[in-house]
Amino acid sequence: MQAITNDTTRAGFFPATAMPDPDWWQALWPQPQQVLVALGIRPDMKVVDLCCGDGLFTAPLALLVRHVIAIDIDPNMLAVTRMKIAATGATNCDLIEGDAYAVAQLVRRPVDFVLMANTFHGVPDKARFARGVAAILKPGGRFAVINWHLRRREETTVLGKPRGPKTEIRMKPSDVAAEVETANLTLVDVIELPPYHYGAIFENPVH
Repeated sequence: MQAITNDTTRAGFFPATAMPDPDWWQALWPQPQQVLVALGIRPDMKVVDLCCGDGLFTAPLALLVRHVIAIDIDPNMLAVTRMKIAATGATNCDLIEGDAYAVAQLVRRPVDFVLMANTFHGVPDKARFARGVAAILKPGGRFAVINWHLRRREETTVLGKPRGPKTEIRMKPSDVAAEVETANLTLVDVIELPPYHYGAIFENPVH
């Protein structure tokens, strides 16, 4: 994730996107590879895991697709991601330390798919962010935003405690679409990712 702290004074870190404790994160996503398949990610794809955090999705992506680019602003999170990838034996990953707003400068060639999990709600300038994503997608390429449903935080419990962002900053799929579609990306699907998430999937039109 772009931010692994709620300290908004740290330059470049998105607020309110803290990296969860590994125990409940794994309890929430026990089979992350199934989430990736449900989003429509295929073996022939080149995928960017944007704001990858500790690599929960990066490592299974490496076993699923042709090539992965994992980007995060925090070198400590990238170090954890690197260890997880190494444990899989995969060699098809590039890890990049950088600001997610600068994704168009960090990724020089178009990709098939961009994944962003549990971070979009905390991006201050969502339209600007979406433009950067659109700039690196191939025609027909897709951008998936995994978000918490707009439910009261008290209702989204994991291991017996409320989890996820504050209720007031959660977003409905239509709220995400209103921001992302300003970058000329089109909402093509919203899928349920139980128990508390959805995936909003956008496509870069083929001209």
